[in-house]
Amino acid sequence: PFPLFFENSFDAQSKQNMKRPRRKNLTPILKTMRTAGLCLLIFGWGAVGVSASGLVWSELPSLPDKHGFAGAFAGVSGGHLIVAGGANFPDGPPWRGGDKVWHNSVFALRSPAQEWRPIGRLPIPLGYGVSVTWKDVILCVGGSDSSQHRRDVIALRWDGERLENIGGPALPIPLANAAGVIVGDSLYLAGGSESPRSLRASNKFWKLDLSNGLTEGRWTEPPSWPGPERVLPTMAVQNGKILLVSGARLMPDDDGKATRRFLKDAYAFDLKSQKWTAISGPPVPLVAAPNPGIPLGYADALFLAGDDGEHFFQQSELKENHPGFPVQLYRYNTVTDRWTESGEFPRVRDDGGHSRGNGGTFPPVTTPVVSWQGQFVLPSGEIRPAVRTPKVLGLSFQSAKPVFGMANWIVLTVYLLGIAFIGFQCSRSEIGAEGFFLAGRRVPWWAAGLSIFSTMLSAITYLTIPSKAYATDWTLLLVNMTVFAAAPLVAFRYLPVFRKSNVATIYQYLAARFDRSVQRFGSASFILLQLARMGIVLFLPALSLAAVTQMDLYACIALMGVLATLYTALGGIKAVVWTDVLQTVVLLGGALAALAIMAGKADGGFTGLLSTGYEAGKFRWANWNFNILTESVLVVLIGGFFTNALVPYTSDQAVAQRYLATPNEAEARRSLWLGVAMVLPATLLFLLLGTGLFVFYRAHPELLTPLETSDQILAWFIADQMPAGLAGLVIAGLFAASMSSLDSSMHSIAATVVTDWWKPSSNLKNKTTDKTLWLKRARRITFLAGSFGTVSALAIAGMEIQFLWNFTLQMMGLLGGTLAGVMAVGMFLPKAQARHVWAGIVVSIATLIFIKFLTPIHSLLYAFFGAASVILVAAASSLCLPQKTDAR
Repeated sequence: PFPLFFENSFDAQSKQNMKRPRRKNLTPILKTMRTAGLCLLIFGWGAVGVSASGLVWSELPSLPDKHGFAGAFAGVSGGHLIVAGGANFPDGPPWRGGDKVWHNSVFALRSPAQEWRPIGRLPIPLGYGVSVTWKDVILCVGGSDSSQHRRDVIALRWDGERLENIGGPALPIPLANAAGVIVGDSLYLAGGSESPRSLRASNKFWKLDLSNGLTEGRWTEPPSWPGPERVLPTMAVQNGKILLVSGARLMPDDDGKATRRFLKDAYAFDLKSQKWTAISGPPVPLVAAPNPGIPLGYADALFLAGDDGEHFFQQSELKENHPGFPVQLYRYNTVTDRWTESGEFPRVRDDGGHSRGNGGTFPPVTTPVVSWQGQFVLPSGEIRPAVRTPKVLGLSFQSAKPVFGMANWIVLTVYLLGIAFIGFQCSRSEIGAEGFFLAGRRVPWWAAGLSIFSTMLSAITYLTIPSKAYATDWTLLLVNMTVFAAAPLVAFRYLPVFRKSNVATIYQYLAARFDRSVQRFGSASFILLQLARMGIVLFLPALSLAAVTQMDLYACIALMGVLATLYTALGGIKAVVWTDVLQTVVLLGGALAALAIMAGKADGGFTGLLSTGYEAGKFRWANWNFNILTESVLVVLIGGFFTNALVPYTSDQAVAQRYLATPNEAEARRSLWLGVAMVLPATLLFLLLGTGLFVFYRAHPELLTPLETSDQILAWFIADQMPAGLAGLVIAGLFAASMSSLDSSMHSIAATVVTDWWKPSSNLKNKTTDKTLWLKRARRITFLAGSFGTVSALAIAGMEIQFLWNFTLQMMGLLGGTLAGVMAVGMFLPKAQARHVWAGIVVSIATLIFIKFLTPIHSLLYAFFGAASVILVAAASSLCLPQKTDAR
């Protein structure tokens, strides 16, 4: 997790350096803001709708056997879709004297444009087992033949020329009619029965560990679900959970033969805690539904139609007049624990070789679901009792997007043009590099305070805090509150020292306190952090914004990157500060409006919203344990203090430059207090937004489309539920917040490169030349940094998001923690010298490398260990090693 001001501490970095604005220069800026607001009100008309979306069905080549199969095995190997085994009634249904026949044929399909071809046979005729694809191997587990259920595990591999049967560790018990899913290198099975004559289904939950390879695989028995035993359930994997849904319970009838009780319950197995919980069940039984369920986005699972049991006990009377199985599909959301109807199954024509009174079409059951070439494939299956189909269906999902509308586009355009105009206006009064970086130290304290707050409030934070509260609880509250513990330390120790040093960057203080090498280490650490995160903080919000504005992702990134680079290079810190002010007002106002809309639609209003959230356990604010491997209260308090407070407020140039740009120390302190004071109400607001989203979509699950990431939930609500114009304004604010993340980084990089690296090596003496030259160089570096951030975001668009974001967060702890420790040594250890600090830096980096790669310690503690290592080693070495005479 990352806290509200965790991400933001980096965002402010380009907003620091600005020139001294004369008071009269505020007038055009304020007029621009007022005019933009007026335009937004004028254009706030129109309506928001949702475009059509949903399931996209296709038909692939039919299987060669015109009768089709039920209970076949299927998977992907060598890029081919493979179907093996299964059973059918080639001589007609039982009531016409036909017998059920098991098959061992194996067919392969190279592409949807080609035809199936036979490639071999299974060792025995087999069907009704579990089949999954693991790496390039199709595991066919258990199943039955004409006389018994089996323990076999058949592993098939197809290289395009030869079908290889590798074999695998046999099941502990014979098992057929079970369900199964593959999770990484583990296969999980649930339910089924041990014999065709069983009067009781299995309640076993099995796991096959394949981490050491197939031949070394071992079966274990994790805890079973807390409900009845079952056959023919369906399973799915979503959001870190294995879902077990429906199925039928076996029991003896009056004649002592097996009959079924159709189940509507469901359970979730948490892969992390290894515990089961009961969840809400589907509206109707989904017995023998195509397995597994299909994951949609990050939190939804689509379950295809199954037998609801309505006509199960009438098969002998209905015969050919059986109406087939239900066509309704159902979607389950793991966050809201709600089911919703999600379209219908396309009816598969009954051309399996049998006549049917009035003709008709039906969905298949008892068939696997295989992910292949960008779609989910259902090969064959049973379309009514004793009747199969040779047809093969493909399914893909087209996510819904709100119709952004003309009014919203106008508002967004006006807002972004207003942001660019502020940069242009600020550039007209810019005088030299001093003005570009510090605005002549004339920024009003309240504007600097709002800018500090905005620096800590990036678009990622704005989207992520509500999404975290929506999906889990309020544990981020405690993380954000740690900033209040650090604020007095910063206000009464760090801030006065920085102000009295009269520095443009806080790393200049390190040169005065230690030497140039320590200054350059601090500056280089900061620059490296910014380069590591610039593309991420631009790309992740763009992903959410593109999802709800129907704008192309690459165009979205390019638009934000170009505009941010333009106004930052033109206006310097002044443009950054005033765009921050506007952004803060818009985003907080939009959040309040969104919360009001949620409360207005909740049963019981705002009180009802709070009550529902409380009953769902959404207000838990701490994990009361002391485990340093999890988000325990100990990790949150210690890690939050260092990562979320000490690092950004004491060693982050982006934050520090805001209070350096104020006229004096008193106003600098007031700006700091204002920025910190806004943390609590803003955190509560964003957490309430997340709870409101949960309550709203729990009550209206049909309004929530499957989303690719959790961070899209708030953007979806804004675009889909907020009035047109207002939605466009808030989305525009998110665009601005994304640009703020980039402008902070590029501006701060320019400040540190010029001040900490370029100027100290320069021999320029002419002040006039100095003013113009350094301003040109600062703008050039700003442009280059902005271009780097934009290009890196475009490149990241095709990469793995979660890995990259986790990497960025860890980088902050790894580099930021060490840097914060260096600053603390300078402030609190007067005897420490440069060589003592360097000893601490070396030990800190070694410690952090060890912790990251060789321990499971939570990443939120990286900054603590980094800072503590520097401080302890520097303190010890300053006592043990002799002091060197300062030769400077």
